[in-house]
Amino acid sequence: MGSFVVNIVTPSGVIYDHEAKFLVASTEAGSLGVLPRHAPLISPLKIDALRIDLVGEKEGTSDWIAVNGGIIEIRDNVVSIIANSAETEEDIDISRAEEAKKRALKKIEQAKTQDNHDIDLSRAEVALTRAINRLNVANKKR
Repeated sequence: MGSFVVNIVTPSGVIYDHEAKFLVASTEAGSLGVLPRHAPLISPLKIDALRIDLVGEKEGTSDWIAVNGGIIEIRDNVVSIIANSAETEEDIDISRAEEAKKRALKKIEQAKTQDNHDIDLSRAEVALTRAINRLNVANKKR
């Protein structure tokens, strides 16, 4: 079947660089499955988890990455993801993600019940989506 390289880059540098046999990502146009020798493509990503099915000695296992938007580019059997932030399941601080979720829920509730124009509802909703995504990815490792 073959394999392809997956690399994920954030402003902090390369956070992931492995070979894979399959990848699933959520793009703005819908869910995207990638196999070796995929046609060239560039697409914006949604805030969601990436599933990367591994090859070699880790065959049969998957890595999960929490990606907070960005761009996916597929070219020459390499999948490159450029994101403002992304975390592997091992790097997610669950207690920090839980606190972020609580803060976002509180801000959303305040914005809705108090008609508080000082609170940016859309920013709070994005923060909630990011926190939930991180928690979902972190819980996959258990």
